[in-house]
Amino acid sequence: MRFLDKTSRLIFLIGFLLAGGTCVSAQSRPSLPELRQQIEQELARHPGVFAVAFKDLTTGQELLIREKELFHAASTMKTPVMIEVYKQQAQHKLSLSDSILVKNEFKSIVDGSPFSLPISVDDDTVTYKQLGTKRTLASLVYDMITVSSNLATNLIIEKVDARNVTQTMRELGANDIQIWRGVEDSKAFAKGMNNATTAYDLMVIYDKLAQGKVVSPEASKAMIGVLLDQKFNESIPAKLPKEVKVAHKTGSITGVRHDSGIVYLPDGRKYVLVILSKQIKDDIETQNVMATISEWLYRYVAQAGK
Repeated sequence: MRFLDKTSRLIFLIGFLLAGGTCVSAQSRPSLPELRQQIEQELARHPGVFAVAFKDLTTGQELLIREKELFHAASTMKTPVMIEVYKQQAQHKLSLSDSILVKNEFKSIVDGSPFSLPISVDDDTVTYKQLGTKRTLASLVYDMITVSSNLATNLIIEKVDARNVTQTMRELGANDIQIWRGVEDSKAFAKGMNNATTAYDLMVIYDKLAQGKVVSPEASKAMIGVLLDQKFNESIPAKLPKEVKVAHKTGSITGVRHDSGIVYLPDGRKYVLVILSKQIKDDIETQNVMATISEWLYRYVAQAGK
């Protein structure tokens, strides 16, 4: 029996080392400063610059790393655009039932010159087959969020105006998010006129969404419903139990990968998590480290309820 006990301990030690020591978190709950240190050490092992913003909406606890550093927003800016749509509907400036002509010609914010979106760089291919037809604004918003349609995004931004999106972010307390334009405006890109965000600002707007304080409780609930249908789940949700729901929006361009949203535990508790990255070398590696950090934070919250 003693030999078996030693063998068992040896197997456990080998498994612990191979797992990078993460199995300890399943046995004991670290303090938030300890968890922050653990996350920082893990991020330092991977190429790139990372920001993390976490807020437990039950306790108010926050874990913040590079939270005020600016990142190219990529498709995380599509959540602010959706918020602007719901705000303008509440102001009776438009309706989600409005019909929008599907087209693929837009004007650069630099000089008004025309540009179009290449289908090759869009996760959505269906909308391009509908050119010349009409879609409801609601269906375009859904595709903008759930399949990150760039074409739908540009059609919506043309209707609501990017400047209004930025102003609405300021009203919500997101002081650094900047929405200049839609997608693939190469002249604006060349001049550095790019949509930008911080992890902190995304945390602010998801916090208010979770509290029902964006536009109205009904509008907040509707937007969360769309975010819950997100089709790209390789980061924040990837290593979480299936019964945990995540209302979130991802974003990626070359060297950049983000995820941001609200995590709902089965017992009704919830928290906001934003993970941003830039200067990364490997998308799959980055997705995996983001999923690992998400798992650690989930365990931290889940163990508090035991």
